[in-house]
Amino acid sequence: MPRAPAPDDPLETALAFFAKHGSSKLRADFAARYGIVTKDKTFGVPMAKLHLLAKQLGRDHALAQALWATGIYEARMLAAFVEEPHRVTPSQMDRWARASDNWAVTDTLCFKLFDQTPHAWAKAEAWCGKPQEFVRRAGLALIASLALHIKGGDPAPFLRALGLIERASTDERNFVKKAASWALRAIGQRKDPKTKAAALALAQRLAASPDKTAAFIGRDALKALKKRSTAD
Repeated sequence: MPRAPAPDDPLETALAFFAKHGSSKLRADFAARYGIVTKDKTFGVPMAKLHLLAKQLGRDHALAQALWATGIYEARMLAAFVEEPHRVTPSQMDRWARASDNWAVTDTLCFKLFDQTPHAWAKAEAWCGKPQEFVRRAGLALIASLALHIKGGDPAPFLRALGLIERASTDERNFVKKAASWALRAIGQRKDPKTKAAALALAQRLAASPDKTAAFIGRDALKALKKRSTAD
């Protein structure tokens, strides 16, 4: 006879939380309104509730692994918040990037976890060259996350990243082209004048491209960068 889980089992706590706070309306909205298509089970828990649960649980590597293994959408989102960045390995990053099947999990992993690891730049470069839609998106989302979170420092990695964005700029898949624009905008918003100028030049070059996807990315980035420049 299987042993009942301990009352303080954090995985069981999380699953019970999902069941309590799930919403059928939000489950329907995930795909219809937000473009979040999940192949696995989802409860429809609001992000604000997941943030509260993450604070309650704290950082826990074993829990993050257990959450991810469930395949549940909310569990994988929560894993990004509770995982310990210093314990994340390159192979784990690859596994999780390949297993991500929607933009929300992909972006949350990059924005809340992967960019805090020492492997971030290496993975961004590698993933931008992969054919899978959400792996390539992860590479571009990771560039955007690094650009937004790293203050100051050497501009060289960001200047090199512009080349990765340009090479991905003809990928017409929706979640790739939007991530390419995000990455370009994020680099263009950095304080370093050389980086800003290089990002602006790339945006202008892409906007003038005969390729419709590259032109979309360039125009989208230019609009945001000009708006930001006016605000500054």
